[in-house]
Amino acid sequence: MDLTITKAYISSDGGWFMDVFNVVDNDGNKIRDKQVIDYIQRRIKTSAGFLPSLRSSVGVMPSEEHTSIELGGTDRPGLLSEVCAVLANLRCNVVNAEIWTHNARAAAVVHVTDDSTGRAITDPKRLSTIKLLLCNILKGNADLKTEKTTLSAPGLMHRERRLHQIMLADRDYERVERAGVRAAAKEASSRPQVSLLNIENDYTVITMRSKDRPKLLFDIVCTLTDMQYVVFHGMVNRARMEAYQEFYIRHVDGLPISSEAERVRVIQCLEAAIERRASEV
Repeated sequence: MDLTITKAYISSDGGWFMDVFNVVDNDGNKIRDKQVIDYIQRRIKTSAGFLPSLRSSVGVMPSEEHTSIELGGTDRPGLLSEVCAVLANLRCNVVNAEIWTHNARAAAVVHVTDDSTGRAITDPKRLSTIKLLLCNILKGNADLKTEKTTLSAPGLMHRERRLHQIMLADRDYERVERAGVRAAAKEASSRPQVSLLNIENDYTVITMRSKDRPKLLFDIVCTLTDMQYVVFHGMVNRARMEAYQEFYIRHVDGLPISSEAERVRVIQCLEAAIERRASEV
């Protein structure tokens, strides 16, 4: 809806929740359009009685008209053009595609249809051929990490959510060493600031400062959910071009973060979640 969250307060504990979001339009103005307000109210009421699973709690987009291809592997120049060339040779029409690159890794979700019918591809042999040829492209770069290609029939999927999940599973949060002291110093200074603190045995408090951009809150919530953490309380504040976020979390087992290794991993994963869309702004 192209709305911007300037402030947010989140509280959910003991079976009750209260979420407050201060939003403005693209011009920074208060929303006065009754149609927009009514639409938001209808969507909230529609979702009020829906209790989704952890893997689909952020949202899904139904599709009955295409086949989804998910790719994950090492980033390199020309990768996307090679993928599109293979699909064209296999008489696949690319309906839409989105690719993210971060830390020398790449993830893509491509929606294709049969070039002759305009519908989803369902022939098992043809799907196997598509998967085989795309895997060969991804294996063109010698790498210790496993390249992945997944084809799925029409169904429920949130594309950006899947991109986060593919990147997370591919461990893109592990930093790649870059040559040059200046380059390393510049990279460190521009990275988001993420810190964790445990409050006795109740919660782990995460605080984040980063450059503000669209969908930042969505990316953070997706990552925490996919790592099986639950947000009980939170606060979001936007000042000029900087965003400050604070969340009180526990693991789904009810416990806060208890080990140094997990603390480091959570910090790295949240940094990666913030950085993945950096090239879009």
